[in-house]
Amino acid sequence: MDTPYPKYRSMRTFTTLLLSLVLAATLLAFGAGPAQADPEVKANPEGIDVSHYQGAINWGAVRSAGIEFAWIKSTEGTSYKDPRFNTNYPAAHAAGVIRGAYHFARPGSSSGATQANYFASSGGAWSADNLTLPGALDLEAGCHGLSQTAMRNWILDFYNTYKSRTGRDVVIYTTRSWWTSCTGNWTGMGTRSPLWVAHWGVSSPAIPVGFPTWTAWQFTDNGRVNGISGAVDRNHFNGSRDRLLALANNT
Repeated sequence: MDTPYPKYRSMRTFTTLLLSLVLAATLLAFGAGPAQADPEVKANPEGIDVSHYQGAINWGAVRSAGIEFAWIKSTEGTSYKDPRFNTNYPAAHAAGVIRGAYHFARPGSSSGATQANYFASSGGAWSADNLTLPGALDLEAGCHGLSQTAMRNWILDFYNTYKSRTGRDVVIYTTRSWWTSCTGNWTGMGTRSPLWVAHWGVSSPAIPVGFPTWTAWQFTDNGRVNGISGAVDRNHFNGSRDRLLALANNT
């Protein structure tokens, strides 16, 4: 016997369709729509580091391109703050990029403690919000007139002050050659600080003496990423996203 609705062969089918339409209308009323794909998450997260040299950055596009972490220049010495830091730092956070600040060291101009305090007070501090990395100390550009012993003491002074201010071990950014020339292959930081090593154009980085392995590796200074118009430093993270989050959250 035909039903009053010939398109459907049973009242059960019609009822099911009606309930589906009601559910869809309810979801639309509350602003729900089709599921959106999460930004790309890789087994070994990809990162960048930036300063004002990169100009305006579209952090949403950066995150959508698969970039999961970034270090952003905050300070240099005791009187310079990167002019784009106050824009980049919150914008990266809002886009879901796990980010931290970095300080370009000027060991010849003032003590490690003085520069660590300036850094921590100018954006380099840390918060347990699932998106903030510990600050990084950028050690490069020669030995700044210091002996190897004086450089070791300067780094330790910075480290101790930063840890006292933030509760975190500062990340050391350097190269093997700088570490050899300026600290004399000092082994005193390898059990304290994560290593962010710079070594471009190789299949694996040379590790400074005293560090068991690298945590982040800056593998090029000429990378390309959607959301940034020119060249940018690119980095690998040595571990899974869970390990990246553990570094961010001090767990």
